[in-house]
Amino acid sequence: MDITYISGDNKFNYRVCGILLHEHKILAMQDACSPYYYLPGGRVKLGETAEEAVQRELKEELGISVKIQRPLWLNQAFFTEDVDHLHYHELCVYFLMDSSERSLLQKGEAFSVQEGERVLKFRWLPLESLETEYFYPLFLKKEIFHLPDHFTIRTEWE
Repeated sequence: MDITYISGDNKFNYRVCGILLHEHKILAMQDACSPYYYLPGGRVKLGETAEEAVQRELKEELGISVKIQRPLWLNQAFFTEDVDHLHYHELCVYFLMDSSERSLLQKGEAFSVQEGERVLKFRWLPLESLETEYFYPLFLKKEIFHLPDHFTIRTEWE
């Protein structure tokens, strides 16, 4: 059972996200319900650690096993979602993931993945474009530039 609940027009979420960086780009995704880009990840299940959840979610969404390098942020956010218009109180743990997985990099700059009935569209967004992209979470548009350079891991596609 996901750790989320709705009360009236309010929703609480406990989420995890994976941050995959490559060549000064971040892997972002969209689905048919969301006109904006967001990070791969999802809700934590009851009895599941945040680490287990992010690895499970990325396996489900990308079809690969990705290793955690380290947690980066714990963010508490209050926002009104653009699609369902609910008022969210969200806790999200952001993990830096190892983006060197060959099968991930071979997918190219943009690719789609079928997850059940959903089609997930992925794109490597240049970090410099985050300020102007329709992208969430908003705090990441600035904080991503405060990471040490060695967190970008790779400098070229293999």
